[in-house]
Amino acid sequence: MSIEIKAPTFPESVADGTVATWHKKPGEAVQRDELIVDIETDKVVLEVVAPADGVISEVKKEEGDTVLSEEVLAIFTEGAAGDAPAAAPAAESASESAPAASADDAILSPAARKIAEENDIAPSSIKGTGKDGRVTKEDVLNHLKSGPAEAPKAAPAPAAAAAPKAAPVASIPQGERVEKRVPMTRLRATIAKRLVEAQQNAAMLTTYNEVNMKPIMELRSLYKDRFEKAHGVKLGFMSFFVKAATEALKRFPAVNASIDGNDMVYHGYQDVGVAVSTDRGLVVPVLRNTDSMGLAEIESTIGDFAARGRDGKLGIEDMQGGTFTITNGGIFGSLMSTPILNPPQTAILGMHKIQERPMAVNGKVEILPMMYLAVSYDHRMIDGKEAVQFLVTIKEMLEEPARMLLDI
Repeated sequence: MSIEIKAPTFPESVADGTVATWHKKPGEAVQRDELIVDIETDKVVLEVVAPADGVISEVKKEEGDTVLSEEVLAIFTEGAAGDAPAAAPAAESASESAPAASADDAILSPAARKIAEENDIAPSSIKGTGKDGRVTKEDVLNHLKSGPAEAPKAAPAPAAAAAPKAAPVASIPQGERVEKRVPMTRLRATIAKRLVEAQQNAAMLTTYNEVNMKPIMELRSLYKDRFEKAHGVKLGFMSFFVKAATEALKRFPAVNASIDGNDMVYHGYQDVGVAVSTDRGLVVPVLRNTDSMGLAEIESTIGDFAARGRDGKLGIEDMQGGTFTITNGGIFGSLMSTPILNPPQTAILGMHKIQERPMAVNGKVEILPMMYLAVSYDHRMIDGKEAVQFLVTIKEMLEEPARMLLDI
């Protein structure tokens, strides 16, 4: 029985997608609900799984092709692998001599397999860093650079043939000016487009301040063990910043607003987006109704976002909306930066590295853990006075955490 494998139904905000990776080849046995192909949109990567046990008999859309909502990607034959056309498996067996190699090939991407075959590298000797242990092109190249101690056992020729096979290894010598050209992913292209539009269309300004992190660090040190034991999640810094920002947003509604054409939309709720860095680019999943969330729920949700972001499991619904955004360049060592607005939002908070600095306190010099904060804002919507007071409010709440509990 033949079944059409179709692209997912895209939401209204997504026009089309791109075939990112085929995880199964024509003729290869597939189990029900096993991942077949990834479809990359301008927001997330969507997974298409097998509808039943069987094989892919024909691929309609190759990697890199653009697909529309519910467009046919492949023809799937339900049943055992033997029921599918034998052309594709036969072609594979002609180029692979041992059954063991076929088993290894299942974990290699097409580009990685080609390089491995050219260099007579046994796939089992390469450690995969891709999804589910998949061996990527970079894994094979790194394996070549590291220079494996022993020759691959799968090489059919004796030592006389080893010298020619060493050429690909020599093709990446130290000092060689290597270039690699790869197409920009749809997600990264969309990010680039939105960032350029934000700079071109908004009257963007940035105001800076610094916060003494000592009170938060002492509070975290005092309660982190009990917090983790009680809630099953570690107490980080981000939850304090989300709560402080939420309180400040309530006091300065213009910072929590957005611009829609010539209209200014004031939101009566706080949905805070938290920027998460992934291999495919920066994504901003949204914490909903942060005013009603506790520190534990915020930490747990952010941890879930980060894990799913790394695995490409974030859904489009996770990133829709948002009235304000927080980005933390400090985890990468940034001391100060100017964050770019996330349209149609009118402001974004940038966190940075905590660094000890000498500070004047009551006429004396003290060494304190300080962090620079930056708020970029759209001057069309927010006056400088509001932006500065908004950031000062966040600073005061972080330096006196009890104010968040007392609502003062």
